[in-house]
Amino acid sequence: MNQLIVVAFDHFDDAKTAMASLRSLEKLGRISFEDTAIVQRDPDGKANVRNEVSGTTETATVVGAVIGGIMSFAFPLIGVAIGAALGAAVGAMLDRGVSAKFIDEVKTTLRPGRSALFLVVRRSDADATIAALRPFSGDVIQTTLDTETEEALRSALI
Repeated sequence: MNQLIVVAFDHFDDAKTAMASLRSLEKLGRISFEDTAIVQRDPDGKANVRNEVSGTTETATVVGAVIGGIMSFAFPLIGVAIGAALGAAVGAMLDRGVSAKFIDEVKTTLRPGRSALFLVVRRSDADATIAALRPFSGDVIQTTLDTETEEALRSALI
């Protein structure tokens, strides 16, 4: 089951730096993401959101391309349109990523000069993930982690 982890960091660039550390773990096979997003609020109050490609988007794209390819072979002009529409439908059905509404809620409450990291994690080595986040200070906004792992994460961010 996917786990949601949302952390607000004390500094503007910390979410981006933390994500880079987590991507290093991903390359080592120690964490796998369904979706991620970063929110940064400039010292002047302007918020920037960076959504990354999710596993759901990748799956929908592949399914749409395969269906479109088959349909294009059978019905050349209609195939591309049908493939794109079916890909979008598959993406909507599989939408398990970070909710845009939730990102907007956090964006409006995040203080200037801070950043937030949204993670939907398929699987992870909890110890390695917590170690990657330990150099940063911040607050856990929300998680679906078990109580013990969530408390370890909160302690690491102090």
